[in-house]
Amino acid sequence: MRLLMVEDEESLARSLGQGLRAEGYAVDVASDGLTGLEMARSGGYDLLVLDLMLPGLNGFRICRRLRTEENSVPILMLTAKNGEYDEAEALDCGADDFLSKPFSFVVLTARLRALLRRGTAGRPAVLAVADLRIDPAARRCTVDGDELRLTGKEFGVLECLARRPDQAVPKTEILDAVWDSAFRGDVNIVEVYVAALRRKLDRAGAGPRIDTVRGIGYRLTPGQRPAPDAD
Repeated sequence: MRLLMVEDEESLARSLGQGLRAEGYAVDVASDGLTGLEMARSGGYDLLVLDLMLPGLNGFRICRRLRTEENSVPILMLTAKNGEYDEAEALDCGADDFLSKPFSFVVLTARLRALLRRGTAGRPAVLAVADLRIDPAARRCTVDGDELRLTGKEFGVLECLARRPDQAVPKTEILDAVWDSAFRGDVNIVEVYVAALRRKLDRAGAGPRIDTVRGIGYRLTPGQRPAPDAD
């Protein structure tokens, strides 16, 4: 899941970004309102975490402009203020949720998962490919009902492929979907995570397999779960 955080408090943005990346989100950060608005307009984000007090353009105005432009990205607004009028205005201008500073990181991530669940209209809440089930909001993956333990990046790569089963997905598109825009490494990092996923899917006896599409990227092929040995 790609997340844009618009927060001008550098230490908070850094710590939240680290924590959210560890949870498997691809996080981009803007430190002022005008930059944040332009990044949000570019699309491609599943969530927006928006501070209220920002240089250039405050969170209320950003939220109103996005909603006027019919940008429906789920928005969680953060503020150091603590009052019912600020909360009411945040919701009235189009925010989906509101969280006052200081807040618990555990509560923040729970609120984000709730927003993801609400924002799944028009696309399946749970991705199903043969015996593989992927729940993006819960960050949970199962094979024939048994949980498959994945790292955040492994989950992201598998989710990206599962959204387009039986289609060739370029490495660059996987990189854009799973890594944030600050990543400056080699696109072949995707190979490392695909190799790890193949091992885990194989050990779990999963039907789907990840095929290499030479010169392009990878394809998640549904396949079939191996038949049990006859007695």
